[in-house]
Amino acid sequence: MPKVAVVGAGSWGTALANISAQNLNDTYLWVRRKELAEEMKKTCENQVYLPGVKFSSRINISIDLEEVTTNSDIVILAVPSHAVRSMAKQTRNYLKNDAIVVSAAKGIEIDSFKRMSEVLFEELQELECKENITALSGPSHAEEVIRNLPTAIVSASPNQKAAEIVQDTLMCSNFRVYTNTDIIGVELGGALKNIIAICSGISDGLEFGDNSKAALMTRGIAEMARMGVVLGAHPATFAGLSGIGDLIVTCTSSLSRNRRAGIKIGEGQTVKEVTESTRMVIEGFNTTKAAFFLAKKLGVEMPITEQAYLVLFEGKDPLTAVSSLMNRSGKYEHEDVILQNFLCPKKNAEN
Repeated sequence: MPKVAVVGAGSWGTALANISAQNLNDTYLWVRRKELAEEMKKTCENQVYLPGVKFSSRINISIDLEEVTTNSDIVILAVPSHAVRSMAKQTRNYLKNDAIVVSAAKGIEIDSFKRMSEVLFEELQELECKENITALSGPSHAEEVIRNLPTAIVSASPNQKAAEIVQDTLMCSNFRVYTNTDIIGVELGGALKNIIAICSGISDGLEFGDNSKAALMTRGIAEMARMGVVLGAHPATFAGLSGIGDLIVTCTSSLSRNRRAGIKIGEGQTVKEVTESTRMVIEGFNTTKAAFFLAKKLGVEMPITEQAYLVLFEGKDPLTAVSSLMNRSGKYEHEDVILQNFLCPKKNAEN
């Protein structure tokens, strides 16, 4: 049995630890707060983030990061994106040379514009395990995973073997794991879709209809792919689970914290008010800021992201932002790289 360490006992970390333990792996879960750890040990329930659902008693819960990560074959960092660098620094002295380090966060570092695997590579560059960095992404609400509802995600790494080991470790009858070597596309899909989900929520908050949401999602995936290709991703990745799949669930589900945050913005609340009203991290807020400035730096046209940034951080009225999007000059739809790939996949693969 491989030793699997999950660092971070939020909703997603708890759900991943439960999947691993149910697969009979030797599973450890690091909990930051002692009070929560003791409560979870007693009740086999994360009452803060996943109330009402029991998790496997096979999970070893600990507040000792060294105990959790030392000699672990797979270390899953299930912390918010802004905490990935800090946790990588704290864990790197305990990592085995051949450990697989997995990022389960969906975001872009706000100051460096780096993806989570890039952050990990930077912090682990002196270790051999930097070659085994992997990312998990896809449509996966923790609230459903913990209840063992059928879910499919992607394990992505330039090292195909590392991705396959994660696949074999986590996959079971209700949790299907695909592999992909395009870690750039997988990570960008998981991060950028949160921007579109916030916009989808704003649309709902403004009491717009299904037409509006369909337009946002369709043009959103084209926008995501446009940036992805410039950064080296394969356009087809955005047609997969970490692209369209995650976009659909995040833009439409009542469980989506980014969509719920967007609804409040559409109803007139500020980012500060929304942030202070929840324990959950709204990854899309920081990602919107990072993506806006990264797009400017790269010269990539991202009109939805731009308007989202202006609404969230510059106080632009959401209705005015919608008007700005709708009154842009006319475009030819098939110029977008993702649509080209759908229409002529063979030709584009040859090119």
